[in-house]
Amino acid sequence: MPHQSGSSPPYKESPRRPLRMTLHRNIRLLALHNFCTDFVLFAPVAIIYFQRITGSYALGMSIFSIAYVSSAIFELPTGILSDKIGRKKTVLFGSLFSVLCVVWYAIGISYGWLVIGALFQGASRAFFSGNNDALLHDSLTEINESHEYSTYLGKTSMMFQVALAGAALLGSIVANWSFALVMWLSVIPQLIALGIATQLREPANPHTMSTPMFIHLKDAARLFVTNPTLGLVNLADVMRLALGESGYFLRSAFIVSLWPIWAIGISSMVANIGAAISYYFSGPILKKYKEFPVLTFEIIYNRIVNFVALLFPSVVSPVLMSTSSWLFGVGSVALNGLMQKEFTDKQRATMGSINSLGGNIVFGICSFVLGMLSDRIGVTYALIVLNIALLSPLVMYHKLERLYTHSDTL
Repeated sequence: MPHQSGSSPPYKESPRRPLRMTLHRNIRLLALHNFCTDFVLFAPVAIIYFQRITGSYALGMSIFSIAYVSSAIFELPTGILSDKIGRKKTVLFGSLFSVLCVVWYAIGISYGWLVIGALFQGASRAFFSGNNDALLHDSLTEINESHEYSTYLGKTSMMFQVALAGAALLGSIVANWSFALVMWLSVIPQLIALGIATQLREPANPHTMSTPMFIHLKDAARLFVTNPTLGLVNLADVMRLALGESGYFLRSAFIVSLWPIWAIGISSMVANIGAAISYYFSGPILKKYKEFPVLTFEIIYNRIVNFVALLFPSVVSPVLMSTSSWLFGVGSVALNGLMQKEFTDKQRATMGSINSLGGNIVFGICSFVLGMLSDRIGVTYALIVLNIALLSPLVMYHKLERLYTHSDTL
């Protein structure tokens, strides 16, 4: 069986450990790895922590910007590296940088220390993005289960949200006592994730990259231009996630005006549990209702509840905002599945990185602008402006649905 140069040797089946069982173990390890990397106790209060150190929301949000923009810079090299050296080694690099990121955030004695942590976070995100989805897809392809990609992606991605839910409640309670303690406790899960990464098995990939890196990158990038469906799916995904993530990070600053710090975790926990359930059932939901009706309903519902929460702020507002996550998982899986259908096997990780590149750049710009708006007009009005902008993917979904309907009739 062909395999990537520099990866583990081809697996020889035995009665004790058949190939299918080994690769399903790979998927379970990936799910556990997802849990550990996102079990970040400071996540629900990150913007409050950064604002206290930097003295402004603009500088606080700039830490997120730096993390995402640096991720954009590293995206293409790491995507190409994944296609070159293999999925497992790329996960190992990402896990190591994730440990360094949280350590530098925890030291956090000045803005400069936070910037270094953000650079490490950007590198970690770049190594994971594109690569981890490709690892899952390659593992399923090797056992002829690639048609179940959306189902397994939903279940493995669910672990991000389960981790965030647990970390949100525990982290906000600990932060109410000590921000320093909550930061240092966040290092432990990252160390565990690094250990899990060493246990992954490199799946066989007959499409090992053999062309020069520049040509490989050029061929992958060209497909985003020559394939209008892929280009539009990419744009919709970039706008949905980049704008949505910016609002999610700033949301704690709005909630703290209505609830005490220790209670912020309750709102985040409800949101993450909803997203976890959404991820888990995304496969069956998409099989029944299809991608575009689900994506359209997600945007309309989320905008309604967020506008009500922001225009009529009350103690109920954080709960309303939390319910917007209940469709997040299925929406993410829908867009990812559409993109994976358009990606080529030979350039899957590289194309995933190109997609993340656009999202990280847009996020970097949007989050800093959102921080500046918050300093000038207040957090509430800044979030209202953001939610208006989040209506834009509706137009793209409509065009995509027409493209897919047209192609099906040919």
